[in-house]
Amino acid sequence: MPQTEFRGVWVATVVNIDWPKNANDDSEKQKKDFIEILDFYQDLNFNAAIVQIRTAGDAFYESDLSPWSKYLSGKEGEAPLGFHKPLEWMIKETHKRGMEFHAWLNPYRATFDLDTTKLSKEHDFYQHPDWMLKYGRKYYYNPGLPEVQQKLTNVIKEVIANYDVDAIHFDDYFYPYKIQDEVFQDSLAFQTYSLQNQTLDDWRRSNVDSLVKKVHKTIKKTKPWVQFGISPFGVWKNKSTDPNGSNTRAGQTNYEDLYADPLLWMEKGWLDYLVPQVYWSMDYPPASHRIITQWWSQKAKNTNLYIGNGTYKIKNNPDKAWKRKNEIPKQLSLARSTKEITGNIFFSAKSLIGKHEKITKRLKQKFYKYPSQNPVGQLKTKRTLSALLIESAHIHDGKLQVCVSHDDTIPRFLQLYSINKSVSNQKQLIGKRYLSIEEKQHCAQIDLTTKQLKNKIGISLIDAYGNESQTQIISQSIKQSK
Repeated sequence: MPQTEFRGVWVATVVNIDWPKNANDDSEKQKKDFIEILDFYQDLNFNAAIVQIRTAGDAFYESDLSPWSKYLSGKEGEAPLGFHKPLEWMIKETHKRGMEFHAWLNPYRATFDLDTTKLSKEHDFYQHPDWMLKYGRKYYYNPGLPEVQQKLTNVIKEVIANYDVDAIHFDDYFYPYKIQDEVFQDSLAFQTYSLQNQTLDDWRRSNVDSLVKKVHKTIKKTKPWVQFGISPFGVWKNKSTDPNGSNTRAGQTNYEDLYADPLLWMEKGWLDYLVPQVYWSMDYPPASHRIITQWWSQKAKNTNLYIGNGTYKIKNNPDKAWKRKNEIPKQLSLARSTKEITGNIFFSAKSLIGKHEKITKRLKQKFYKYPSQNPVGQLKTKRTLSALLIESAHIHDGKLQVCVSHDDTIPRFLQLYSINKSVSNQKQLIGKRYLSIEEKQHCAQIDLTTKQLKNKIGISLIDAYGNESQTQIISQSIKQSK
């Protein structure tokens, strides 16, 4: 099993897909349900939760720029009753389980329907009506307006500056998916801001490129260790319109319909990771998971590449492949055997909880038996980390209890290893604990198997850039008691 691998799950909050289960639930119920998600994926040795904190011009946190989300409090603009600092709480609970917290924001969607009477007066629909464009059954921010790009960049900066997030994450919604016989009415902005001889399509792509570039720059200027990841729709272009495209027949594509060009973003180094949403089965004729995954692996550069897997389709899709219990395992095996791919993300959190127990058990045994280290971003800053100071260590009833202290300014994880005494340099990651920046001392408890009890136990510190301290052997100072 890979020592380093991204294992993430999307926690969708829009229309309460995953969490909260109901916006009108009391705060204790909401907390309990969020912890249930974290505990389930912690048990699967996942190492990241990608949590949607902005769904449609709103916020799951106290903000000077956006109103409280109705999907959290039941009414937009009203703080959740009895739920003090919800985002801070979610981040702490996620970190407590050794998982990274990736803040997922939807930049351009302004409303989820046309009922604007339920919007807060603080919503941009009322504050800046000139930014809004109606398309289909929703309102969108006009991506072609410089002030819209600046507002969205400021939203990101507010989150980065105020919260201990590990990454900022965008999904696949850039310009909206096209609706037949509807026109996206941005012609006035196009006339005002387009360059000479620039086509409408190229101008729209340049607007998205501009936002991606600005967000990347803002993140790296504010907290350079925070990562920026994007999860685009699975198909860049079909081969039928571009020889460089994938051998697929997707009805819409990133480049031509959503005006998103992930190949350019990788080329420019604006991303730390890219997660194409390859939600089809392995051999689905119009868009094969196998073909698309291999296509992205050949195009990836200057970024970590993960694959988005549609676990929501298990036994819930007309494609018969999803009725088979080995569909997701086959997809994970493909990712593992492709050297350019370093992880997977499941959509969405609720898709496995309380159902598909045989599949989940197989995932745990075959793919996720041990923890894995999180991949680091593209900014590789070399730092020398001092060794941890082991304050105390002992074993009782097969549980290791170890307390350490450190003096690092940007710690990320404590790593606990089982080290084979008879094989040089062979060590298996058996536990990890997240360290927040202000946490200079930490006590960790971990269950050890009989085999691990016979091995040496080592511990190290990894910083936010992936630099690791010397591994300290702590088994020599362990006192065993029964």
